[in-house]
Amino acid sequence: MRRPTRRAFALAAMSMLAMGSAPAPGHRRAVSEMRGMWLATVANRDWPSRPGLTAAQQRTELIALLDLAVRNRLNTVMFQVRPTADALWPSPHEPWSQVLTGTQGADPGWDPLGTAVAQAHARGLQLHAWFNPYRIALHADPSKLVASHPARRHPDWVVTFGGKLYYNPGLPKVRAFVQDAMLDAVKKYPVDAVHFDDYFYPYPVAGQTFDDDAAYDTYGGAFPNRAAWRRDNIDRLVRETAARIKTIRPGTQFGISPFGVWRNASSDTRGSETRALQSYDDIHADTRKWVREGWIDYICPQLYWHIGFAAADYATLVPWWAEVARGTRTKLYVGEALYRAGDPAQAAAWQDPAELSRHLTLADGHPQVRGHVFFAAKDVAADRIGAMARVVADHYEQPAKPPR
Repeated sequence: MRRPTRRAFALAAMSMLAMGSAPAPGHRRAVSEMRGMWLATVANRDWPSRPGLTAAQQRTELIALLDLAVRNRLNTVMFQVRPTADALWPSPHEPWSQVLTGTQGADPGWDPLGTAVAQAHARGLQLHAWFNPYRIALHADPSKLVASHPARRHPDWVVTFGGKLYYNPGLPKVRAFVQDAMLDAVKKYPVDAVHFDDYFYPYPVAGQTFDDDAAYDTYGGAFPNRAAWRRDNIDRLVRETAARIKTIRPGTQFGISPFGVWRNASSDTRGSETRALQSYDDIHADTRKWVREGWIDYICPQLYWHIGFAAADYATLVPWWAEVARGTRTKLYVGEALYRAGDPAQAAAWQDPAELSRHLTLADGHPQVRGHVFFAAKDVAADRIGAMARVVADHYEQPAKPPR
């Protein structure tokens, strides 16, 4: 037998190493990727299961959902702690949320956010504190708010629209207040991120107008039109919040999960080949700009459509967002519509347990995509047709740490 040369030995060793490091088909060896789950509290969507449970019952349910995330090899929970201008922690700015006791302002007898942070970290999970900046109530009656509510003390801050109450984003005092209210949680708790959802100016309602005339007359003079002024109001919220987070707790990230379409190409050549509502035009959220300017640490567009959906194809939007994120400091995650899987009211694609797994396979082809977040906790638990189990089997064989 001929004695192998040093070069031959080295080549053989490299070949064996490469073979050993290659992931099996369908399985990524993920060192670091976002694997998130939204935990919605508005209207008791995911937690607590109903208002009025005892503190012990609420705590047990919350911990069970954190354990659910661990079992599904997720590593991050987006916990909604300010669903409607209220708080899931003892806040000096806003009342206790009614989702806890059934009565807005009533002390639940424990600290859900403090508990969530501690229990998530004990399990190796990140806890992203999820805030809705401007929504006050899911009804239009200010008298239903607790008497001490800031919206009752400052009725000039409030706009009624679409049967709901909102703070007016065009008022500088409102912008400062909502930041103070949200960032109180960052001061008090080592949350891993501040997380905004997709509600900035409210979504359009046919036949209704968001009445911000007085604010526009006072503050909008430097802008060519009302839409540009509204976008600037939201830009300011994003920039100011980012700067204040870094001052208060420098290690805390800032991420936003917007509607999945910035603009259609028919409106803007930089837009996506879609035919859908446009965040830039309809809710005045210039999401592409936030990424390109590096104002936020991550963006997680809600790509809640199936592969092949004509108006907004998942397979079209993933590469579009990947190109937006390319070369920026902003990480790209993809929001996934687990809630649609197995819902008989949804299209045929959502009746296939493999649809979501195909989403992750498609996104694997775009290195800018650093992970996925699933809506939402109740659906992870129910997993009606096994779509989440399929994702875990196909893509989450090994644990992964979230990106930093």
